[in-house]
Amino acid sequence: MDSIREQWLILISTPIYLVIISIELMLSHLQHKKVYTFKDTFTNIYLMLVNGGIDLVFRLFYVGVWQYCFLHAWHTWSNYGWVYWVLLLLGEDFLYYWLHRFDHEIRFFWATHVTHHSSPVMNFTVGFRSSVFEPLYRFIYFIPLAWFGFKPVDILFMYSATQIWGIFVHTESIGKLGWLEYIFVTPSHHRVHHGSNPKYLDKNMGMFLIIWDKLFNTFQEEIPAEQYQPIHYGLTKNLEKPNAFTIIFHEWIAIGKDSLQRGLTFKERLGYIFGPPGWSHDGSRQTSKDLQAIENLEQSFETGILNPDEITPGLQVQTVNVQ
Repeated sequence: MDSIREQWLILISTPIYLVIISIELMLSHLQHKKVYTFKDTFTNIYLMLVNGGIDLVFRLFYVGVWQYCFLHAWHTWSNYGWVYWVLLLLGEDFLYYWLHRFDHEIRFFWATHVTHHSSPVMNFTVGFRSSVFEPLYRFIYFIPLAWFGFKPVDILFMYSATQIWGIFVHTESIGKLGWLEYIFVTPSHHRVHHGSNPKYLDKNMGMFLIIWDKLFNTFQEEIPAEQYQPIHYGLTKNLEKPNAFTIIFHEWIAIGKDSLQRGLTFKERLGYIFGPPGWSHDGSRQTSKDLQAIENLEQSFETGILNPDEITPGLQVQTVNVQ
């Protein structure tokens, strides 16, 4: 029965994916927009297959962990009606928010998630551009659901269902969606999430509901280009020569080089591994918060709120990219 559920999701979603990708391809061609490239689309499929392979191999283990927790649950459901499914949706989406947020804020996890953000374009196939090694630790975040009596197969089904929504929001072809913008993650919200513009970094972490971002101060509305700047997709410093190996492992290699530098203290080495992306022991790089503070300072100069002559002598504003 549980296997049939997943097959049902695949059977329903696959033709929809094919239709919307075809429509987006046609519209982008008619509008002379370079939304798709063969190399980028191939990379998206490649990363999806590698991620799916790891998840499939590892699934027996993590479902087993959930099953153990379920059998020793703190709560037992007397029935599995609509309340059960609504709470499971809310719980799964809430926990995913924190998984996603930590993937952005802790470099060790960013090294895995960075693959999803490495595309310089935005289209439906970017939704398949998976964080390759995430299945190895993602299940830990959903353990509380099993402790609370939600069946492991239901947790897996709900995650798969919300993932479908998460793929549909990867597009430039859909504008703002009225009142839906207040509740759900929309294409507009997720365009912001994929932007490497300072104001957009580490924003809109939700998968299905945008309410978590509004509650925990990580929400950013999409701003018209004429009021801010066009969205720049990809990383703050894109890979110069991406290939099948570097696109997955480049950040792990960079972590190794940074943390093994000579003369660092143990705390500094940990900072390069578990600190925020862009952290450096000597302040030579900027984190997303640093870049946002710099941009706010520059905008204050431009609008006359601050006078550069009033700034403490010796203060330098650098624009080094986050690594």
